[in-house]
Amino acid sequence: MELGVNIDHIATIRQARMTNEPEPAYAALLVQEAMADSITVHLREDRRHIQDKDVYQIKELIKIKLNLEMSLNKEIVEIALDVQPEKATLVPENRQEITTEGGLDVVSEFQRIRDVVENLKRKDIFVSLFIDPIEEQIKNSKNTGADAIELHTGAYANASLKDRAVELNRLKDAAKYAKSLGLEVHAGHGLTYENVKPVAAIKEITELNIGHSIIAKSVFVGIKEAVRLMKQLIDEERWK
Repeated sequence: MELGVNIDHIATIRQARMTNEPEPAYAALLVQEAMADSITVHLREDRRHIQDKDVYQIKELIKIKLNLEMSLNKEIVEIALDVQPEKATLVPENRQEITTEGGLDVVSEFQRIRDVVENLKRKDIFVSLFIDPIEEQIKNSKNTGADAIELHTGAYANASLKDRAVELNRLKDAAKYAKSLGLEVHAGHGLTYENVKPVAAIKEITELNIGHSIIAKSVFVGIKEAVRLMKQLIDEERWK
């Protein structure tokens, strides 16, 4: 299982003072040294954390994959086509939200999503759609021409202990269905050191994208150690 590390909140700290530190590009290099498989950044329309220059700098500096999380906004799509990250993950975006609140609606926005997928794939960019674990959304994701889906694990992460098994089973069923259609299956959102193992055990899922928990841990142990600890938990579960 691959680990993508989202470093958005390094930029959140910088933007809180509108200064030039901490530097997301330097964080990306440290995450790379810690043997993560990819760097994830979300270039939001309101530029609340990651800025355009961050995306270009990180793409130029790192040797591992860059995963650009992005909305369907025309300006953001044009930046993606120029940067040409190895992977683009299409996500819904609400200006007022604290963090991404749910998956893309690939049913109601099917044509618009398919058009963006086609444009990105013309530049040989691997495309993933961030969706809720719902069969209809998965089927429509396949029909857009996307390479992968990223299952939104927020409901699992936020569930009470008695409901968590239900949400985990939803993820398992969704992962199996997506793989049966030929889609790669990734997952992320709200995953922490405490709840990651059951999701890591789902064999159909080949990649996890985790940000806030790793950055929070890095405040106390450093970012390289925070990445190492998360990779250790994932590997322990995969190699059982």
